Amino acid sequence: MVIPWHEVLVFFAALAVLFVVGDLLSTMLYHVPQHIWGKLHLRTHHDNTRSYWEHSIVSVDPAIVLDGFLGALPYLVLAAGLTRFGPAATAGALVGLALGQLHVMYRHTCELGWKSPAWLTRVARAIGLVLPEDHNGHHKNPDADFGDIFRFYDAPARAVIAAARTGARRQRRLQRLRAKRSHRGRTQHPAT
Repeated sequence: MVIPWHEVLVFFAALAVLFVVGDLLSTMLYHVPQHIWGKLHLRTHHDNTRSYWEHSIVSVDPAIVLDGFLGALPYLVLAAGLTRFGPAATAGALVGLALGQLHVMYRHTCELGWKSPAWLTRVARAIGLVLPEDHNGHHKNPDADFGDIFRFYDAPARAVIAAARTGARRQRRLQRLRAKRSHRGRTQHPAT
């Protein structure tokens, strides 16, 4: 059986879209907001009191499973959307989800003693792939090394977090100023 070349292209296009767009959506719609306002991800994924291999890969703790599901949800929704483009796109999406899960396991192997060989590091750097050493850096410093699959989402994620934190600080400053003005107005013009 010969697979038509256009079906092969659709398969790889769906795989690429799932990885690149899925990682963007997961990073910006779940991971970054969790680092700004949330507690679930920080409490489960960045808890330095326990093994992150165990709680990221083999745990059945409902909070940890929920965090993993919410991080995977953009990929799942995108994969469901890709199925509308036919069997080749469906196959590409399903293979992408399987490879994505393998990458989740792979990027948590530093704790097991994994060290990426030099050739793999060169290839990963060329395509922007997150290595276990990169993700280990994110576990140690939750404000660095963003991106589930690709490193090129780190800079935009940090920029969004910095802007949100700056905006929140500005809002708190404005609220304090308004409160002071309001307090001053009441003390200068006592009610009669």
